[in-house]
Amino acid sequence: MIGRMIQIAVLGFVLVLGTPVLIAQDQSENESAIASAMAALDEFMLTFNSRDPVAWAESLNYPHVRFASGTVTIWHTAEEFASGESFERLAAEGWDHSRWISRDVVLVSPGKVHVNTVFQRFNANNESIGTYESLYIVTRDANGHWGTQARSSLAP
Repeated sequence: MIGRMIQIAVLGFVLVLGTPVLIAQDQSENESAIASAMAALDEFMLTFNSRDPVAWAESLNYPHVRFASGTVTIWHTAEEFASGESFERLAAEGWDHSRWISRDVVLVSPGKVHVNTVFQRFNANNESIGTYESLYIVTRDANGHWGTQARSSLAP
């Protein structure tokens, strides 16, 4: 009986002392995930504004899903994504470039970060032509690549 009480006391002591270490590890992993997700979003915007569909496709993880304009679109590969016509449609609407206005993390784990964003589209005169809210889900794939895997946007 005394031996069992000592085991319980030791276990309780280890759990109490070990908890801050686990919390610190989780916090460190989450901070690293957030930094990686923000870098992936920076790459997403940089390659989008460069109008390079291959580079833009490489900033994503697959399958890639977009919820917008009442539809759900799924691209299974970077090649499939890069063959799309996003830039022509946007240019016809007067788009020249976009910029993040805000990016707020709403959910985080070591391999996935949900980011509530607001972005703005601009014409060639740097005049705003639209401001939109979106939710981006940025993931780390099996190869360690951080990229946007899903977007739900109020943009057309």
